[in-house]
Amino acid sequence: MANDCCGGLSRRELLKSAACGFGLTALTHLWADALAASDDPLAPRAAAIPARARRVIFLFMHGGPSHMDTFEYKPRLQADDGKTLPYAIPRLQKEQGRNLGRLLGSPFRFSRYGQGGLWISELFPHLAKRADDLCVLNGMHTDGVDHGQAINRLFTGSDTFVRPSVGAWVSYGLGTENRNLPAFVTISPLKGDIGVRSYSNAFLPAAFQGTAIGSEGMPAREATIRNLSGERVTPERRRRQLDLLHDLDEDHQQGRPTDDRLEGVIRSFELAFRMQAEAPPVLDLSGESDETLKLYGIGQEPTDNFGRQCLLARRMAEAGVRYIQVTHTQVVRDFPDWDQHAHLKTGLEANASQVDLPIAGLLTDLKRRGMLDDTLVVWGGEFGRTPVTEGRSGSFGRDHNPYGYSIWLAGGGVKGGFRHGATDEHGYYAVEDKVHLHDLHATILHLLGLDHEKLTYRYAGRDFRLTDVYGRVVKEILA
Repeated sequence: MANDCCGGLSRRELLKSAACGFGLTALTHLWADALAASDDPLAPRAAAIPARARRVIFLFMHGGPSHMDTFEYKPRLQADDGKTLPYAIPRLQKEQGRNLGRLLGSPFRFSRYGQGGLWISELFPHLAKRADDLCVLNGMHTDGVDHGQAINRLFTGSDTFVRPSVGAWVSYGLGTENRNLPAFVTISPLKGDIGVRSYSNAFLPAAFQGTAIGSEGMPAREATIRNLSGERVTPERRRRQLDLLHDLDEDHQQGRPTDDRLEGVIRSFELAFRMQAEAPPVLDLSGESDETLKLYGIGQEPTDNFGRQCLLARRMAEAGVRYIQVTHTQVVRDFPDWDQHAHLKTGLEANASQVDLPIAGLLTDLKRRGMLDDTLVVWGGEFGRTPVTEGRSGSFGRDHNPYGYSIWLAGGGVKGGFRHGATDEHGYYAVEDKVHLHDLHATILHLLGLDHEKLTYRYAGRDFRLTDVYGRVVKEILA
């Protein structure tokens, strides 16, 4: 790795003489074995095919938003409200003893917006103004009725095994645009369900793991990269730590001249050293104008928290981070996030009121900065919801539904004001222009200039890829 930021010092000289800390505790996971495989695993690499997007912002709505209450209008469901479902519920849900009731029409009004006439629920009045930027996939389907399975599939392509996350694959395929920041960050990531696996490198080299900013349940105002400053360690103690690391490295190299794993560790420390200078200004929102803060809903409720997450995502994208995950994980009336098994109307109203303005602000801000054309924004959850009620006392809700749901994309080479696919007339099964999650992953990689069939990594005697042996690029949605 070049020494352009270090005044010509070698790695060992830097570690020997540096008097500032770099978050030793936060970097212990980088004592992994794989960084030695390349002189610089995060060096920027050319796209394999023409790229439309340079970066991705993935807005994850934890819990599974109801598609027939948000982005897919179902007039037949409205007409049949209270009637019995005219076909059998899926076998897996029946075997699990799901107590599902009668058809439940949406409590929300839908209207057409934009030149494309997209149907959007009254839950999203601000986002509706950006309808001509949205590419809505109404025929999504996936695997896994439970959250853990479906979230694992969403983030890693597998519903059961530990596999690298999408951001890790992107970092592996393209490297970084800014060597002073991670290639992959996750803002307020999950602690429950699959937790760290949502941004894990798994068997890929450790350099490709996502860097967490805050965590689930932590206010976005307090979110930062852990141990970035090392303020509680004196300069003298930091100096002794670095000297010890240097000496251990030299002893190791003398006894094992062909083992260069610690060189990989040194590279990770170099990145951490550079992050000390570059990351804090990116994390600091205080320099943003009042107009921009208002655009994202910062400084007012209920949008302040998610607005901060979205603005931070834009700043990370602007600074050269390749893949940014943003997770909405707030709790509404004792039901986690978008998982409305009950209190469907009040729960969805609360969730949407927290994210509608910030997401519309993000799209507006990216567009006016000339960044939306090469930034792919993806919105969605791990699955959708059933068109029938879940039989719980009190206010009715909807159960999990991986068989048909909606996700939307914007910018980054997709058609705006465009709808692709549909579920059946009640919203249970994807039936028209179906898109499996493997297809979505293949399309995201394609837009970034990566061939999902050729982006492989050999591990345990076989070549692995994000889409396994599946997936097709959804060319119908490409601009």
